[in-house]
Amino acid sequence: MEPHERQAAWEGLSTTYADRRDPDGSDAALINDLLDQCPADPTIVDIGCGDGARTLANLPADSVGVDFARTGLSLAADTVPEARLAQADMRHLPVAEAVADGLTAYHAVFHVPRARHPDVYAEFARVLGSGGVLLSTLPGGRFETVRRGWMGGEMFFSAPGRDRTLEQLRTAGFEILATPTATDPLGSSTEFVLAEYTG
Repeated sequence: MEPHERQAAWEGLSTTYADRRDPDGSDAALINDLLDQCPADPTIVDIGCGDGARTLANLPADSVGVDFARTGLSLAADTVPEARLAQADMRHLPVAEAVADGLTAYHAVFHVPRARHPDVYAEFARVLGSGGVLLSTLPGGRFETVRRGWMGGEMFFSAPGRDRTLEQLRTAGFEILATPTATDPLGSSTEFVLAEYTG
């Protein structure tokens, strides 16, 4: 899928995804692990925020939510009206260098082609700066596919595998702090990575 096709897919599926997923769960609780690593009153950027119920609503009030789809941002504006919202590709974030203390990317990076994942992690590092902390889904397998019939539409998924993802993060300057497992919004067990950008 080309970027405009992925964006169009999310425009069509954002509401269905928000309606079908559980806004609570153990992966939402992992946000406390991220916040424990951040200073008081942190600036947090939530990548792929969607409707905001799972992550953005559990972050500090003035956090920044970024999504590829305007539909998701409209939902987030209702769910978390105090959040700052921006429509953008995660490879080109509309955020200044080294302004964020933390960054969340739940079930987001694997919607970008795996060949571009190093670009994503480099952009995350740019926004975080030294000492910033990332909490992201850690894909267990290696795949690149379009799932037809997903949420009644189709969606692109791509990942290089667990070990390669951790290697890419280290190459981008991240130190791996933990790889906890939690329940994802659709009820499956998912591994996450908590990592600090050390430059």
